[in-house]
Amino acid sequence: MNAEKVTPGIVKRFAAKGVFPYQMAFTLLIPLRNIFLSPKQLIKRLELTNDLQVMEVGPGPGYFSLQIAKSLINGRLVLADIQKEMLDYAKKRLDKRGLTNVDFYLCDGKTFQFEENTFDRIFMVTVIGEVEHKEEYMQELYRILKKGGILSISELAGDPDKMSTSEIKNLAEVHKFSYHNIFGNERNYTINFKK
Repeated sequence: MNAEKVTPGIVKRFAAKGVFPYQMAFTLLIPLRNIFLSPKQLIKRLELTNDLQVMEVGPGPGYFSLQIAKSLINGRLVLADIQKEMLDYAKKRLDKRGLTNVDFYLCDGKTFQFEENTFDRIFMVTVIGEVEHKEEYMQELYRILKKGGILSISELAGDPDKMSTSEIKNLAEVHKFSYHNIFGNERNYTINFKK
């Protein structure tokens, strides 16, 4: 991304609540993020096998997407985001590495145009707090997740939209998800639910 496009207003949004500005996407690729959650840790927490159908909601520029796609040798990864610019950024990065098992889906912020029981895993990292229509999203995620599939939500320290584990448990359980397991601590965690 061009530094010239980063205005004071964008910098202000960067540290505020709400949708992460695509102009600051480069900050999401800093390897220092591994201190809080690395792609390898996330792969273990998702209980991934190489043949699953996986959706990442809000991938940004694809920090986790690259390693997830590489691990899905016989599977498929769908990156779903409400910002076309983020999807374009992620696509460029993954295409450069020759990954062909990834699809890119532009969301509308409420619904997902997929059949019921499509995905084995759906995950998001520091995203759920930014979602404006959480109730609709959770209903849709439940609908498109396969029975026995895992919905995985990770939250990290420093995110202004971060939700607590109890807030996420309440949100998920209201929408028929069953608590599966949790990793980390209240500052940095991954909480998994099953359908």
